[in-house]
Order: sequence, then C-alpha cells, then structure tokens
Amino acid sequence: MSTHRTRLACIGLILAAMGLGACHRAERQAEQAAAQAAVKEAAATQAAGAFDDAVSAQNWPLAKAQGDVLLMQYPDTLVAQRVGKQMDGVRAKAAEVREAARTAALWNYSRVAVPGGTQVAATIDSQQPVDVDGSGAKPVQLVFRDHPSWGRSAYLVLQAGDFDCYRGCKVKVRVDDSASKSMAASRPKTHEAIAMFIEDERALWRMVLGARTLSIEFPVKAGGTRTAVFEVGGVDHARFPGWY
Repeated sequence: MSTHRTRLACIGLILAAMGLGACHRAERQAEQAAAQAAVKEAAATQAAGAFDDAVSAQNWPLAKAQGDVLLMQYPDTLVAQRVGKQMDGVRAKAAEVREAARTAALWNYSRVAVPGGTQVAATIDSQQPVDVDGSGAKPVQLVFRDHPSWGRSAYLVLQAGDFDCYRGCKVKVRVDDSASKSMAASRPKTHEAIAMFIEDERALWRMVLGARTLSIEFPVKAGGTRTAVFEVGGVDHARFPGWY
C-alpha cells in the first residue's frame, strides 16, 4: 500500500473514531438528560402531593402557595401541566378566602357585663370617611347592640358634626345595587354621643344578611345629606341569633 493510501486509511479511522465518540457523547448526554428529567418529575410529584392535600382540605391559600412554587421550580414536568390546569380555580378560591377574611376583620364585636346581664355589640366603620360639617372627613360608625335593659338597637355614630334628626327623620338604606329603602330614624336628646337610631333594627340587620355593601344616606345639621357605605359582607350573624 502506498504512503498516500496509508495516510487516507488512517484519516478514515480517525474520523470514524471521532464519529463513534460523538455518538457515545450524545448517548451519554441523552441518558443524563433523561435521568435529570426523572429526578425533576419525582420531585414535582412529591411537591404535588402537598398541593393535592391542600386542595382536598379546601385550604385554598395553601394550595395556591404550593401550586405556585411547584410551577416555578418544575415548569417543564408533566406534573406541572396537571397542576397548572387547576390553578385558575385554586387562585380564584384563594382570593375569595382572602376577601372573606378582609371583610370579616372590618367588624368588631364586644361582650360587656352590665347591670342585668351582658351587652353584646357589633360595630363597623364606613368604607370611606365622610365630611359631615366641613371639618374634614371622618369615619362613620354603624353599631348593632343588644342590651339587657335597653333592648335591641341599631344606630350611626359621628365623630364630629351632628345629625338633623332630633324630631325624627327618614334615612335611605340601600343594599348593594338595589333600590333605596326609606327607614325611620331619630336622634336622642343627649350629648354623650353623636348618635342616630334607625328604628327598625331587626329589618336593618336582616338587610345585612348576604349583602356586600350597605349604604345609608342621612340628614346632617350642616345641611343636606351625607352617605356612608359599609362593607358588611364579613359579618358574623351568629352574634345576634334572635334578631331575624
């Protein structure tokens, strides 16, 4: 064999060896990728267990947190595809839970020992402060109270200004986007608090049931009327079981 042919044969062997080596590297890389994918899939499956447990328990905030972490850490897994299809519903339910907790926290409840028994009260401030006399906007408070001697009552309390209701008046009450309802009200002749009672407290309490917002338009001594809006959706109706 000539020297030229020998060189060509050697080059061919080298190229073949290089090709074979490349094939082996490709195979090793594919095997490594498959192994890594299997590890990720196993880890995602374990993480999905916590997600599924939270969903089964209807702990939507926890399920959302578990799902968000899983999708961030293992986005390319089959498990992530399955969990991803559930996340819109889980996020919506988690938002409902957060909103319910927020509106529930707007209410304050008290039980106070008084002569003759216990006074029970539920209070909430207006969604936005209201300027009733030009001195600046301040919260208006809505109070439901059950007193062993004075009985049941519902009233508004101002921090400044006054109601124009000493001889009795009408207020307009609206639930959510429904039509307003006229209700009788009165301002007691006392300086202990700037309060105005809504006469049918049981009807007002029933209006709160199932409502998101309760709007009350009332007359003020400074002239005209003002409106206070209350986010009442989080009220605990069990606080006054006999009012219905």
